[in-house]
Amino acid sequence: MALPLHATLDEARQAPIPAGFRSAELMRHGSMALRYYAPQGGDPQTPHDQDEIYIVANGHGTFFCAGRRVQFGPGDALFAPAGTEHRFESFSADFGTWVVFYGPKGGEHG
Repeated sequence: MALPLHATLDEARQAPIPAGFRSAELMRHGSMALRYYAPQGGDPQTPHDQDEIYIVANGHGTFFCAGRRVQFGPGDALFAPAGTEHRFESFSADFGTWVVFYGPKGGEHG
């Protein structure tokens, strides 16, 4: 199977979310997975095994990570280290974000 080189926001919004997941996967290569996450009402996330980068596609709100809170909006990039408590709070109804999982279980150190 050929490695996907391109994913659009429209494709991401329409991609099916498999049972047991909260986001749709658009690409995978090695340890990297690109997903799209658009929670409704609240964000029930728990810490993940890999480091994550979020790139906000739409909406605004507050990102909680490792005891800190920051405001976010479209185009912002956010980082959540592996194993760290994090979630989106007080987000707008149109909120959606790209999520890039990468690296070894337990995260990168350095």
